[in-house]
Formats: sequence, C-alpha cells, structure tokens
Amino acid sequence: MMKQSIVRCLLVLTALFVPGVCAAANDTQTPDGLVRTVTDDVLAIIRSDKAIQSGDMRKVLALVDEKVLPHFDFRRMTMLAIGRDWRSASPDQQTRLVAAFRLLLVRTYANSLTQYRDQTIDIKPLRAGPTDKQVRVSTEIRQSGAQPINIDYVLENSGEGWKVFDVLVAGVSLVTNYRGSFGDEIRAKGIDGLIASIETKNKTLETEQGGK
Repeated sequence: MMKQSIVRCLLVLTALFVPGVCAAANDTQTPDGLVRTVTDDVLAIIRSDKAIQSGDMRKVLALVDEKVLPHFDFRRMTMLAIGRDWRSASPDQQTRLVAAFRLLLVRTYANSLTQYRDQTIDIKPLRAGPTDKQVRVSTEIRQSGAQPINIDYVLENSGEGWKVFDVLVAGVSLVTNYRGSFGDEIRAKGIDGLIASIETKNKTLETEQGGK
C-alpha cells in the first residue's frame, strides 16, 4: 500500500494538473505557482506525445530530466532519508548515496508517468507568509470511483528558487518512509551495503523499463 502511495505522490507533481482546476499562472517564483506551472507543462507534453503514452521510457526519462529534476533537492532528501547515519558516511559515500537515491526516485517516478489516467488535482490556498523560506503546498487528487488522496509538497527557498525536499501522502512522509528501511539496511550491512542494495534496485528497474 505504501509503495503504491509513493508512486502516486511522485506522479502528482508533474502529471495531474488539469487546466481550469486552478487559476492559470505561469509562475515559478512562488511555491504553489511552481507546482501549477510544472504540472501544467508536463501534462501538456504527456497528452500530446503518443510515445510517452505508450511507455517509451527513453522519452519519459528525458521529460523528467528536463522538467522535473531541477525542482527537487535530492541531497537534502537523501540526508533526511538516511537520518543520523548520514553524518557517519564519508564524503564519497554521501555522493554515492545521493546518486543512487536520486536514480531510485527518478526510475520510480518516470515509471509512474506512463500510468496517467486523467486524474485531477486541486491545489489548496497557500498558507505562508511572504518571508517564509519553508512552506507546504497542499493538494487533493481526485479520480472517478476512488477516494480523494491528500498530497503535500514541502519546499524550501535557499536563495536559488523553491525546491521540493519531501512529499507527504495522507500525512506520511516519503523520506521518513524510506528512513526505516534504509536504517535496517545500514544496521545489517553498513552504508556500503545500503548503497549496493539501492544500486541493485535501480538495475532491476532499468531492466523492467527496457534498459533505457
């Protein structure tokens, strides 16, 4: 169930915005404007690209790389997912962890884009002050025949624009969810063992996605 929720939450940021649900705003200067703009751009591409609709993973990964990755802080996400063990990792291990975790999220995320089925998203009014550097953008995903899903995006502006560093599905944190399994891996096999485990998962996903 949690795995399915993670896939849903990764799909939301770029594939579920339907024009007309929110006021049109090509605005990446505000956190809610960023969510609106990125989802609008990506959905327009998905709707017009038959290759992506049919599961062409090469094109899906290219779309993710161009439109989505610049808006995520993968280093911070990795730090939060690893937790206190992050401090005991060497600089080289930290670099490898970020690369492996980033690829894991990208592979899972890219796969979910091919599963778009005309869901809609309602972006809630942003509750944040003009000087806030960390905010939460709340959304509700609606799909015919299913209960709405609440998705929150946690973003921070460190001076280089707003970036997502966590996603919450029905109040459950994506990075916190990974932290439990990552902690178990580290206790059993050490940090290098965790890196190897994530890399193995990435290779499995690559094979399932046709080696692209």
